[in-house]
Amino acid sequence: MTEPVVVGTDGSRAAAAAVEWAAGDAALKGLPLRIVHAVDRMPYEITRFTPEAEDHLDRAGRRILEEAERAVRETHPALRVTTALIEGNPSRVLRQEAGNATEVVIGSRGLGGFAGMLLGSVGMHVAGHVDVPVVVVRPGVSAPHGLVVVGVDGSAEAGAALTYAFEEARLRGHRLLALYAWQLPVHPFAPEIAYDVDEVRKAQEDYVAGAVRAHWDRYPGVPAEMRAVCAHPVTAMVEAAEKADLLVVGSRGRGAVGAAVLGSVSRAVLHHAHCPVAVVRPPRDRRGDGEVSSAT
Repeated sequence: MTEPVVVGTDGSRAAAAAVEWAAGDAALKGLPLRIVHAVDRMPYEITRFTPEAEDHLDRAGRRILEEAERAVRETHPALRVTTALIEGNPSRVLRQEAGNATEVVIGSRGLGGFAGMLLGSVGMHVAGHVDVPVVVVRPGVSAPHGLVVVGVDGSAEAGAALTYAFEEARLRGHRLLALYAWQLPVHPFAPEIAYDVDEVRKAQEDYVAGAVRAHWDRYPGVPAEMRAVCAHPVTAMVEAAEKADLLVVGSRGRGAVGAAVLGSVSRAVLHHAHCPVAVVRPPRDRRGDGEVSSAT
């Protein structure tokens, strides 16, 4: 595998954090880094202005790329780094770049109009829409926890996320927490149905163990823990992410005419988790068109 880690930058604080994370991940994987800046002229209706204004956007873009490359070379001098200034909508550019990438890394845009909503429009239009993992990185430096958290539910989507999470934990020397969030079914027309919560919890723990066991055999050096919790999956994963360096989720949501989109859980986790979040899709031959599962 020689395809690069691709990271998008616009010179913002969130983008700088994404470039830093992407450089570190590329170095761990022994892969080149490709830093991309999209020159989107449409918001400025650039055709109305002079060629000087158009040149200004190009110069600003080249400066952003130069600064990002300089920052990477200061921390990872041996890393192979290339840059690209590409004209077009940032989301479309990054989706195209994903076709020749190992993974795509982007920054969140910070707080928007809703309290606690962290994901920008570019992230929403890239994560879950491409075949490679997409990592969304928040600005700000937090103390390392040495932990990778992954949401699992036994599906092909969660299986792909589990593989990615184990590999990241191995490369980083981190612990891994495989988290299965489950909820008791609600029967509004049959209130007399009772549940043995301990029995249900034990069954869920066994279920998680079966999903994770094969990965333990493949990654014997990764300290891994399985945990089944009775909670909404978004709540469980966002809370677990508070003590994590990376949160990994699967995605198999599908929109009209079979277009891939984010599942509801993945979307909510991306909005609310404060650590880097990786959205991983399964190989094409393992995808289904069914309803979104608890890990998506």
